[in-house]
Amino acid sequence: MSRRAPFVPDGVPVLSRGRHRSSRKGACFMEMASFLAGERWSDHPECTHPVLATLARCVNDMLDETHRQRLVTMIPEVVGLNPDDPRVTTALVLTTARAALPVAAEERQNVMALAILNAEGILAEQDGRAHGQLSKASRAALATAPAAERWARIHLARMGFNTAAVRPANAAKVVALAVDGIARACVDDPEERLVKLLRDGINVVATFAPLTPEPVRVTWAVPESTPVSPEPTRQARSLTH
Repeated sequence: MSRRAPFVPDGVPVLSRGRHRSSRKGACFMEMASFLAGERWSDHPECTHPVLATLARCVNDMLDETHRQRLVTMIPEVVGLNPDDPRVTTALVLTTARAALPVAAEERQNVMALAILNAEGILAEQDGRAHGQLSKASRAALATAPAAERWARIHLARMGFNTAAVRPANAAKVVALAVDGIARACVDDPEERLVKLLRDGINVVATFAPLTPEPVRVTWAVPESTPVSPEPTRQARSLTH
């Protein structure tokens, strides 16, 4: 499934929280992505990597009405963004855990620190690198919660790296916890952090599926009834091939 750089016109749709049985009830981020891809109306479309889709759904639902509309221009970017590289899931876990650790409540920090160290170790294996060399971003995140880092290192020393933790179903749970941790954090800008997190998540996945230069114009006309969506425009349909 190829991807192209999107062109988003004026008159974009208004996003709302939650899952919708039909477009008449509203639309969330991933439901609009399913429509643009020419798929059956769903918040779990095949056009997007499942863990990235989890991130998008969680961020969509945790934002207030004003901040949620800032996500609209990102929707075309996730259409066709479903690379099969095994590192994608690990990279998304790492990205979301690093964002949550500095601001999450103390009871969530152990999980986020463990997710960071585990993902770093597994990525090292997947890249053929030696263990023990953390990225600068991971070191910075862990430095904000030294007690959680100590706990996570002790746990890893006893149990070893857990590859099951970065399988899509388990990774999606970590991503959801990270988003919830940010949304509930005692900080002044949780919404801004969540918008940025989705932006970063899309960018991370896109590194495994480079864009092609040809722009795509999308139509935002929402189908009158669902679950069967109308025939998409030629431009939107091309996003699925």
